[in-house]
Amino acid sequence: MSWQRLIRFIADSGVTTYGDPCIDDKDDVEDLLKRKELFAIRLEGDDPFALTTTDERVRVDRLLGVLTPANVSTVKCIGLNYVKHILESGRKPPPFPSLFMKPPPAIAAFDEDVRVPEIAQGKNLDYEGELAVVIGKTGKNISQKDALQHIAGYAASNDVSARTWQRDPAYAGGIPQWSFAKSFDTFAPVGYMLVSPAVVGAADNLQLRTTVNGETRQDANTSDLLFNAAYLVSFLSQGATLQKGTVIMTGTPDGVALGMKEPKWLQHGDVVEVNIEGLGCCRNRITFEKL
Repeated sequence: MSWQRLIRFIADSGVTTYGDPCIDDKDDVEDLLKRKELFAIRLEGDDPFALTTTDERVRVDRLLGVLTPANVSTVKCIGLNYVKHILESGRKPPPFPSLFMKPPPAIAAFDEDVRVPEIAQGKNLDYEGELAVVIGKTGKNISQKDALQHIAGYAASNDVSARTWQRDPAYAGGIPQWSFAKSFDTFAPVGYMLVSPAVVGAADNLQLRTTVNGETRQDANTSDLLFNAAYLVSFLSQGATLQKGTVIMTGTPDGVALGMKEPKWLQHGDVVEVNIEGLGCCRNRITFEKL
């Protein structure tokens, strides 16, 4: 990629563009934005995976979702991938990654409402803070040592889940299913920034924190991943082309509502924030749609 960090934004000129924010590891993007001190090197192009750099430094007026459904070929999601979460779920570690899919319309911006359709309301709605890996270079049968070359960047994300549709035999049948319960539109919010492996390497030692209405629910490190980003890129490309624009949601740590003795399911109006060290956050309000 031609950038180290990628944002999409409205410049103070009113133009919507991509850019590489002028920050270092300790800078707070949102704080700089509030102070009107966030600048970026403008990137030329409409495809986030084929941008060219310019020498133009512009001020950011408003952040936009860095990915849209049109940029995403598919969303590949991994279940039961944090060791503590596996234990929380009462299961044994799987020998290989467990995969389910979400369609591109599930992608939502970092500040967009998660719009819960009537069919999912009152169905034990849950959050899952996750590290997202975004593929920037198509490949097949990728080795683990070459995996980072295919990653455009990493972001914070939230795998929103209607647990009733996932696990209740009256809805899911005798065998739990994952895709339908997690594939509603806007059920995959992604943070406002992609961060290149050139900055955070394999993203295997980053702190992840999920809050609901300010209350910490998840606080874990990506070092607890059973299958890390490089392994997942390699595994998912074996015999199957891993397309540019694929988002890999790498699984969630312990602390989800499902694992509580008295689950705190998401309700209309709740605000869920997933923050990952160095990657920014997604912050989304839960909204029950009315027909």
